[in-house]
Amino acid sequence: MPDDLLDRIRLNGAVPHHVAIIMDGNGRWARERHLPRPLGHRAGMKAVRDVVEGAIAAGMEVLTLFAFSEENWQRPTSEVSALMELLEEYIAREAAELREQGVAVHVLGDRTRLVPGAGEAVERVERETRDGRALSLNLCISYSSRAELARAARLLAEDVLRGAKRLEDVDEDAVREKLYTAPWRDPDLLIRTSGEQRLSNFLLWQLAYTELYITPVLWPDVTRQVLFEAILDYQQRERRFGNVTA
Repeated sequence: MPDDLLDRIRLNGAVPHHVAIIMDGNGRWARERHLPRPLGHRAGMKAVRDVVEGAIAAGMEVLTLFAFSEENWQRPTSEVSALMELLEEYIAREAAELREQGVAVHVLGDRTRLVPGAGEAVERVERETRDGRALSLNLCISYSSRAELARAARLLAEDVLRGAKRLEDVDEDAVREKLYTAPWRDPDLLIRTSGEQRLSNFLLWQLAYTELYITPVLWPDVTRQVLFEAILDYQQRERRFGNVTA
């Protein structure tokens, strides 16, 4: 079935350049099975691998995953600790494979809050995969879109104060250059799993004209088939960016 979907995607032609995913539903998946929440997060690691491989197979260039928000630091200490351990484990287990597949990993967010082990793992996976050309994989960790925008405003203010930029030069392009996502085009498609219908403080600037795809599938149950179905749905849409069709 996934191979059939991939064939249809290739026939349709226009594959989204950049897909962003809000990976939601780990806790609900665990609760439905009467398991501790951390086991739901662990089950979600399998979905990450399958979706990354699916993105490469489909010919996407950028995949941005919302892994851990700034608000998630408010969760119980035991759950946060388990998530940090899972991050280290994921990197230790997958770094070599990601490098072999040509995936360049980038971590976006406030790294100052990461525990030392997680911070070192993040730096290592970025360093070891920096030559990847098949796919840019952005992991949003300790990430808040409002904080990202405030950071961009602060950086622009500093540029103006030291004379590196004129106030009248502060426009949309100037803001975009200060965002974590500056090296990449805005997402063409946002996928949110678990059926929730909100952005949850994720890429608020970048998603201005992004196509949205909501699936009821909980993140640990997501496979490349879900990704391919979302891409096929995207390929049927007409993107107008505020214009009208003649």
